[in-house]
Amino acid sequence: MPTYEYQCNNCGYIFETFQSIKELPLKKCPRCNKDTVKRLISGGAGLIFKGTGFYLTDYKRKPPKQENKTSEVKPKEEKSEKKLGDKSTGDKK
Repeated sequence: MPTYEYQCNNCGYIFETFQSIKELPLKKCPRCNKDTVKRLISGGAGLIFKGTGFYLTDYKRKPPKQENKTSEVKPKEEKSEKKLGDKSTGDKK
């Protein structure tokens, strides 16, 4: 619901109120009880989004990772060579 700002032309009282867009503007001042209230024109606060999911980066798709087959194979080969080297030396303490 939007917030509207009003000012009484009789006493000068300025106040804000939450109203539905469909409601008619207020006419009676809450301070002096006279029908001299007018709605002020304001820039408003705009929309305020709270919580997650309102940023462009939240829905941005990440490019698929390119798998480099040679980088995956090399560590496996190095590990197997070390295991073979350890068995072939036969050093026992």
